[in-house]
Amino acid sequence: MQHVAHLDETAIEVANLSHIYAGAQGTVPALEEISMRVGSGRFTVIVGPSGCGKTSLLMMLAGLRAQSQGTILCHGRPISDPDPKRVGVIFQEASLYPWLSALDNIEFPLSLRGARERETRQQRRARAEAMLRLVGLEGFGERFPYELSGGMKQRVSIARGLVQDPPVLLMDEPFAALDEQTRMTMGHELLRIWSTMLKTVVFITHSLTEAVYLADEVLVMSARPGRIIDRIAVNLPRPRTYEMMATDVFGQLRDRIWQQIRKTP
Repeated sequence: MQHVAHLDETAIEVANLSHIYAGAQGTVPALEEISMRVGSGRFTVIVGPSGCGKTSLLMMLAGLRAQSQGTILCHGRPISDPDPKRVGVIFQEASLYPWLSALDNIEFPLSLRGARERETRQQRRARAEAMLRLVGLEGFGERFPYELSGGMKQRVSIARGLVQDPPVLLMDEPFAALDEQTRMTMGHELLRIWSTMLKTVVFITHSLTEAVYLADEVLVMSARPGRIIDRIAVNLPRPRTYEMMATDVFGQLRDRIWQQIRKTP
């Protein structure tokens, strides 16, 4: 399915965001004057050197951490606390409950709110099963985390992030712990899911190849304090194919990102 982004709508808008951490040894500036806009339905990837504040920025977009200054709007409203109806978050570690099956792990966020929203167990289970099918794990719903591969665990984690149907999905290096082959497969599967559900995605990675392969736009951050030093439009056609990685255009985009990262102090 060809993805069609709603370019006239803004899903995330960040203005003049800065953050300073206070510690025993004094203050540490982490982020500096970050402004960015993510269009609804777009796939935006953030890259930058280690320690530049990428994860801190993502946590602020999720309402899990407060910024020192600046504003963050999600679909026109501030987000100062976690709001799973607007924003889903998927972390590097799958963090599944080992005593719950794959299907129960997916359903768990729904069970937390089911009573107050009068959603029946049957309705919750149907939604969880739909997400299990979407991530390609039909038939594995009764398996426990120890019975699943790393890639399968991350599929369960993605399904759990999607089950509440948030319009925005934030992903913090979700495939970093996977081997290269599984990582490429998971990236391709993520694009399939994204094209089906038309979510707005903000994705953090250290892999420049992964960044170009997934993104509509790549935001490059400087070393700490993190600033956005480049915005790179990735105009490769969709759906993406592995063969694109061997093209000159793909290589030029990847090299541009690398040149920006390597010149940061």
